[in-house]
Amino acid sequence: MAQRKSAGTSRATRRRRWWHLRQQWRMLGVFEINPDHEFYHLTSMIKEGLHASIQKSRDTTEQDTLTDEHFKAVDTQTHEGFDMQTFAEPVFAKLRRSLDITEEEYRDSLCSEGCYLQFVSNSKSKANFFVTNDKRYFLKTQSSREVKFLLRNLQAYTDHLDKYPHSLMVRFLGVHRIVIPSQIKKYFIVMQSVFYPDERINIRYDIKGCQLGRWTNPDTGGKQMIKVLKDNNFEGQSITLGPEKSWFVNQVKVDTAFLQELNVLDYSLLLAHQPLHQDEIDGKHSLANVVVRTTKSVDLHDCPTGTHSPMMPLLEENAGEPAPEITDWDSGPSQTEAEASGEAIPLQEISKKEETRTELQLPEWHEHHRRLLPNCKNSIHVIDGPEHRYFVGIIDIFTVYGFKKRLENLWKCLRYPGKTFSTVSPPKYSSRFCQWIQKRTQ
Repeated sequence: MAQRKSAGTSRATRRRRWWHLRQQWRMLGVFEINPDHEFYHLTSMIKEGLHASIQKSRDTTEQDTLTDEHFKAVDTQTHEGFDMQTFAEPVFAKLRRSLDITEEEYRDSLCSEGCYLQFVSNSKSKANFFVTNDKRYFLKTQSSREVKFLLRNLQAYTDHLDKYPHSLMVRFLGVHRIVIPSQIKKYFIVMQSVFYPDERINIRYDIKGCQLGRWTNPDTGGKQMIKVLKDNNFEGQSITLGPEKSWFVNQVKVDTAFLQELNVLDYSLLLAHQPLHQDEIDGKHSLANVVVRTTKSVDLHDCPTGTHSPMMPLLEENAGEPAPEITDWDSGPSQTEAEASGEAIPLQEISKKEETRTELQLPEWHEHHRRLLPNCKNSIHVIDGPEHRYFVGIIDIFTVYGFKKRLENLWKCLRYPGKTFSTVSPPKYSSRFCQWIQKRTQ
């Protein structure tokens, strides 16, 4: 009896130790903003302000058609000791809905009892980065100039995402300003984390498509921080996407062309990867998985060909039922038999070569450059290759090629002849950025 009790105690101890190790691994590169942290007071007020702002959004009628007034809207709420301003809330509320983020889960994540986390990396940015406790959303302080640029171009940004719903552009979910009298006035934006969920990610890159200053020593020196590597660290590696390569390369071209129109440069492609587990690889070939992925990828209600198109997966009839657990493409009744019984899912063609998406030849599919999204969280920023899952997103889109940047370009041309650097004209930056990705994607 004593031996069994001792063995049970030993197992419990090992489980506790393993749990603590997993927690330490999960918190790598972030620090909890607890009551002793310098930003605890600030983040507590941000939470309170966001909670009131989101609650007001929940109580407001959803706006499907946006007007100029919605883009110019500014709402100020007064709290004890501070004011919170919310900009263009109807616009960002609609954007959140397009990502299937409910106001309840948005509020629960941003305003949970769990403390925010401070993100610590080797970034040179002077901005403060906060992460929600579940690591789903980033809050980043921004300058007045950057916020005004975003709001001025918000209509163009949302139009681009409407036209290309699977764009790689980072998703901004809210713009706010907190004012503490006689202390601080800070703008901050809320955005969806590209690297979510990150439990299995162990390497991250920030890619600009140039050489100068684009290498980072991966050694952390024993410090608890996340080293984000750069272009030159990626030497000899590739982004192996298989059939998804064409979509990825073309979408980068579409997104950078949009940024070029805004006269923007110095943006980055955030890139991370993790190995796919065998069950994830096998699951990609199940009919149930394709059904779920199709519902995530195509808006059936807005389909221009109608809900009973023979080229479209018809899923609405079984919307309330769990997806069938089918793991073999050849199992189950034939398509003809299924059609006769009225239970068919009218896919144009189903085969193990589904990866190319040729089964879903909808005009809308190609016009809006859609892809078959993976069945996972944060699917907009996730692309599955044959063996790895890649997390990708274009960030830092606020640098305009103005007078100062033109002078910086001239100085760097003289100082670093023959070198490639980030401060170049938007057309050149876009072209070089796309070439870098084209060359390293397989």
